[in-house]
Amino acid sequence: MKLLATLTLAALMGAGAAMAATTPTATPAASATPAATTSAEKHAAHCDKQAEEKKLTGDAKDKFLAKCKEGKKAS
Repeated sequence: MKLLATLTLAALMGAGAAMAATTPTATPAASATPAATTSAEKHAAHCDKQAEEKKLTGDAKDKFLAKCKEGKKAS
């Protein structure tokens, strides 16, 4: 019985050491630098900011943003 317990203990210690020796798989990290903002994204953000300044909501905001993003003069 002592032999069985000793062998079991040795097997567990060996398996633990083998598991500890393996390197963990690397998970892909998020990009360190955000992607460059495109001109269209900057323009869309500018249009959205203007709509907020004018306190537009609903359909009026949608129409304003559509015209602004097309480059038309929106009032």
